[in-house]
Amino acid sequence: MSTTQRNILWESKEFCERSNIRRYTEWINSTYSKNFKEYEELRKWSIQNTSEFWESILRYFGVKSAGKYSQVLDSENMPGNHWFGGLRLNYAENNLTLGEQDLLALFLNESGEKREVSRKEFQENAGAIQRFMIDSGVGEGDRVASFLPNVPEAMEAFYATAATGAVWSSSSPDFGPDAILDRFRQIGPKVLFAPESYTYNGKTHSKIEVIKQVTEKIPSIRKVVILGDGDHSGIRDSVPIGSVTKEKRNLSFTRVPFDHPLWILYSSGTTGPPKAIVHSQGGILLEHLKLLGLHYNMNKGNRFFWYTTTGWMMWNVVVSSIGTGATAVLYDGSPTYPDDYYLWKIAEENGISFFGTSAAYISHLMKEKANIMQRYTLRNLFAIGSTGSPLSNETFRYVYEGIKRDVWLASISGGTDLCTAFLGGCACLPVIEGELQCIDLGADIHSFDDDGNSVIGEVGELVIKKPMPSMPIYLWNDNGDKLEETYFSKYPGIWRHGDWLLITPYGSAVILGRSDSTLKRRGIRIGTAEIYGVLDEIDEVKDSIIVGIEMEGGEYFMPLFIVADDVEDFDRVKKKITEKLRTALSPRHVPDEIIRVSQIPRTINGKKMEVPLKKLLMGFQADKAMNVGSMANPESLTEFMQIANRIRPKSK
Repeated sequence: MSTTQRNILWESKEFCERSNIRRYTEWINSTYSKNFKEYEELRKWSIQNTSEFWESILRYFGVKSAGKYSQVLDSENMPGNHWFGGLRLNYAENNLTLGEQDLLALFLNESGEKREVSRKEFQENAGAIQRFMIDSGVGEGDRVASFLPNVPEAMEAFYATAATGAVWSSSSPDFGPDAILDRFRQIGPKVLFAPESYTYNGKTHSKIEVIKQVTEKIPSIRKVVILGDGDHSGIRDSVPIGSVTKEKRNLSFTRVPFDHPLWILYSSGTTGPPKAIVHSQGGILLEHLKLLGLHYNMNKGNRFFWYTTTGWMMWNVVVSSIGTGATAVLYDGSPTYPDDYYLWKIAEENGISFFGTSAAYISHLMKEKANIMQRYTLRNLFAIGSTGSPLSNETFRYVYEGIKRDVWLASISGGTDLCTAFLGGCACLPVIEGELQCIDLGADIHSFDDDGNSVIGEVGELVIKKPMPSMPIYLWNDNGDKLEETYFSKYPGIWRHGDWLLITPYGSAVILGRSDSTLKRRGIRIGTAEIYGVLDEIDEVKDSIIVGIEMEGGEYFMPLFIVADDVEDFDRVKKKITEKLRTALSPRHVPDEIIRVSQIPRTINGKKMEVPLKKLLMGFQADKAMNVGSMANPESLTEFMQIANRIRPKSK
């Protein structure tokens, strides 16, 4: 890769000079007697001095805590690390006091509603919710679950949970009962927050029956707090959230050990229910202060927006943004309703500083030839963030040709597993077409070849060689075996993330999609087992396999292959499959195409060959995509190779 091939789309020395990353570098130079001038020098120090770096984040941001720690990190061997032993803190206390802004949250939706939530109102509502939860028996370590939409009440309920030392877990309101039960039944919540309905794309969807099913099948739920004023008489132990927050209370904070659980996110594998990933209060606090403060340049007076549901980890990042002094901008609804310009209208009218979204959304705007800059100046917007899938070179260019010329495009990559981005934005580096600007501070990221060697300029497995505090403290109901198998089985002691990565000689990076069989649609990971579980209930489906393929332009193509013997009307079966997946799980689980095949490729042990099939459909030669000798039915390859030739040129 030569410099002549690298197209610089944006850089600003002035922006760099007044950025948080520059101020932090100067503080490091002064405090630790360093002389760092370039970002890469700072980054290398951050990974070569793990304990010193993370202690510097604690000190630089002025984290409030009690107690003393004898060491920052007990061991760099993974997994099983313990951070800041002896230190006690509270995530909610820090984020609510470090920011010092008056306007904590700004809420908007596709119907035109707008609500400003002040610091006082937010804390009093959260305090009232906290008192209700405590009265309902919620204490330290107890679980609180929610599938509320992206509304202030969800954020207030989360902060009430964190302030108490309880554990939060959230799913999206568009999930069906099976998907919600697969997640929440694992963790046994005591209180459930749920909406009586939610609106998307101009249509309102009732969730009353879903609430009934969930509460019937999770006996641990003692109270159900419902967003809405309708008739909830058929739901046991339910109360409207308006009555909970009617009597305002002061929010109180319980300082817990650094490694105390904060929330549970879900990342699905290929077998069994979604894995329940537990992150710590202290680990997330430090990681998000670093991410939002240093890499996204958030400050008091900024307005931070990311288009997300409450079931995607980016919601967790948005609600952390108040710790930097920024206002969290919450949006509920479709990104393209009533039209493709609506979110940008909101950005213009409400002075959004950082606009985060998905690569697929930007690609959609490009294909629709949406000329945003012709309608809006976006004068307060200094950055656009993109994640969920890789941005194509063409889409990089579109941002500057169709949205705003003078804007910092932070194309980022990370994961639910660490609830952060570890590749992405730096205000002091240029934006290069097709590249993620940098490896983030404190992230010892490498690209491994097939022999486990770090490579530059070649595609390999994305790995992390040193611990980060936002790595999972454990998986729920796991003795450690599943966590080790999931992340450390291929390279013992080294985190394997499941992405294809190319690190350039310049320190930037390119993500080339998922290397495992986990589906990742619109930023949400979907376990194939969730889909197979629903298909098993359809009599006409004899066998199936589903894969996800990253397409050019940030699109994602998810075909489902079905064996359906003795079925003449296959269109009827396809319609039945689509309706069942949409209802039981969510619209995200519906495949882009359903293809009838004679057999599914399996190993001799009977396992579906998802990863090899994905490789085959992405263009790998058959002998490179799979070990034919391990197959029970190698003759199935002929059919799938023919399908691959048809699918590959297609851009969904």
